[in-house]
Amino acid sequence: MTGSVQMRVESLYRYPVKSMLGEVVTSMVVDQGGADGDRRLALVDAVTGRVASAKQPRLWRELLQFSATRDNGRVHIRIPDGTRVAADDPDIDQLLSKLLERPVHLVRKRPQGATLERPDPEQVLEQGMDAEVDTRIVEIAAATPGDSFTDLAPLHAITTATLERVGTEALRYRPNLVISVPSDYPPYAENTWVGRELSVAETRLSVLKPTSRCAVPTLEHGTLPRALHALRTLVAENRVESAGSGSVPCAGVYLAVVTGGTIRTGDSVALS
Repeated sequence: MTGSVQMRVESLYRYPVKSMLGEVVTSMVVDQGGADGDRRLALVDAVTGRVASAKQPRLWRELLQFSATRDNGRVHIRIPDGTRVAADDPDIDQLLSKLLERPVHLVRKRPQGATLERPDPEQVLEQGMDAEVDTRIVEIAAATPGDSFTDLAPLHAITTATLERVGTEALRYRPNLVISVPSDYPPYAENTWVGRELSVAETRLSVLKPTSRCAVPTLEHGTLPRALHALRTLVAENRVESAGSGSVPCAGVYLAVVTGGTIRTGDSVALS
């Protein structure tokens, strides 16, 4: 696809606590570490020492019934009964451990070599969320400077064409940027952006690789029901070769920040 295609930022998302639901924002300051306030907190399993992630639905799918928001630098967590609790409340670990039925610590700094469990998503799809399936222990934030708990890279983007093709909500894929494209723009065209740059306002974003998908998009997200097609469609239509992982289902792309700045809803997006 050429840089002449009319593209704009349709929506922006931030997720203050990893694997909890996040918030829609109208502007986002980005730098080499990613979006300000995005995935800066996470739960760490007190038993294994690993970062809690809904990628392992057998243990952590309930995290998607919690949501987190950030206001003036302070994060609040809304628990499933609707109660809003400050993330810096001295009893937050005790409360979250009780609700999740597993001892956890809410942390603000990514431990060196932080890891999480990533079960084979296609086995989860076939065998169910509670099945014992092949699982890799992966180090997170390999391409993200700083202390954030991003999966791999600072930012993640997806187009409206890809979302419309799959037929599901953007929040299931947990992007930072949803990019609006013309109605005739092909789905999964983000695959072809790798090695190129997106210019959004004063920012320049380098496209690193297609985003491989886990079981998370298929899970309940708050009041949204399960959506098995959010992964099944990608398995059937958009498998991409990934070093060390073979052919994997993908949607969207990971981005690195070359030049930081502020991105706003409605900003034009140029691909070069």
